[in-house]
Amino acid sequence: MNILKRPSAISLLYVIILFELSAFVLIGFMTTPFDYMALAVGVAMVTLLLVQYIALTHFFENLDRYILITANVLAAIGIIMQYRVNPELAYKQLIWLGAGMILMVCALIFFMKFKNWKKFFYPIIILSILLLVSSLVFGKTINGAKNWFKIGILSFQPSEFVKIMFVFIIAFILQEAKVSKKNFLIMCFYAAFCIGMLVLQKDLGAALLFAGTFFVMYFVATGNVFVSLGMLGVGTGGAVASYYLFDHVRTRVEVWLDPWSQYSGKGYQIVQGLISMATGGLFGTGLGLGSPQTVPVYYSDYIFAAVCEEFGIIIGIIIMCFYLVFIVRGSLIAVNSENKFYSLVAFGCTTLITLQSFIILGGVIKLIPLTGVTLPFMSYGGSSMMGCMLLMGILEAIAIQNGDRRIAKLAEVSSNAD
Repeated sequence: MNILKRPSAISLLYVIILFELSAFVLIGFMTTPFDYMALAVGVAMVTLLLVQYIALTHFFENLDRYILITANVLAAIGIIMQYRVNPELAYKQLIWLGAGMILMVCALIFFMKFKNWKKFFYPIIILSILLLVSSLVFGKTINGAKNWFKIGILSFQPSEFVKIMFVFIIAFILQEAKVSKKNFLIMCFYAAFCIGMLVLQKDLGAALLFAGTFFVMYFVATGNVFVSLGMLGVGTGGAVASYYLFDHVRTRVEVWLDPWSQYSGKGYQIVQGLISMATGGLFGTGLGLGSPQTVPVYYSDYIFAAVCEEFGIIIGIIIMCFYLVFIVRGSLIAVNSENKFYSLVAFGCTTLITLQSFIILGGVIKLIPLTGVTLPFMSYGGSSMMGCMLLMGILEAIAIQNGDRRIAKLAEVSSNAD
């Protein structure tokens, strides 16, 4: 008998629904009279989850249910913390979550139906370059990085969408059995340009994310240790050069090494984040009993510290496990794909989530210098949520295709046996 039986997706779904409703009911009782808006937000989140889950599993039998549920529970934890301190943020994030779900379904259907990716190779390159250049020239500086672009009343981070285009371009080139010299140079110049533009925007986290994704995708596709090590060396050299060339890079490293010496200045956020997590201890202060708002940008960059303070470090570890589930499932989707292009796209999407999670979690716990990337699915922000949901839609499309192909093969074997 298998004692460590894997929980079914539907049982996890029930647990998540109970968790979400319990959390919002508890938040509702924190005020007098009872905050019915908290309950309304909780019901809205559960409704979104159920409608999404029932509809997608009905129309797409081979959907990866664990990725879908994992993303939703992470988004739920983020909105719970945002509502707990600032309900206005939670209202907006709930809208972005709903819009992201629609975008995810659109991406899923489009990726399954569309086949002629070669037609969009150069247009995607041009569009991604234009977005990054526009961000540098016309962008708005927020938290030291010039990575925001505003159109009318809408503000967004171009890098959140360019990173998906980046994966497609690299995957399209590396799908060749033998990459031509021309395409190899196009790939390297394109990657170097994107990373360089992000460094100039002072968006160090995104630059590291692009560089790491490029390295992983190249090594997975080719297995060329020599060239991969060369790329790693160039990346390391670039990081060292950035330290000496750019003041903001030196500042980030110095604050990381000794934030306590600059507690009243640039080290305040890091120190307050560490104090917040230490205050929560293993089991947390309890929902509504902590002070996560003392940490700057607690709703975005430091959402993990806010969760650890009120829910405890144990829940923080469980959140890391949720990301691990996403990473493992995404890797399995990539490995099971027989189409090299789709396999590389899945690896690229999974790598983006993996590195982005590691970069921000590592920064928050002071493992690496802090950079301004968001925690996937949990952090506040429309661009971040939409980008993550797009990635999930692409992964689900490849998972569905893998499942459909497997069922077709089984049916063929059964037919031949008869």
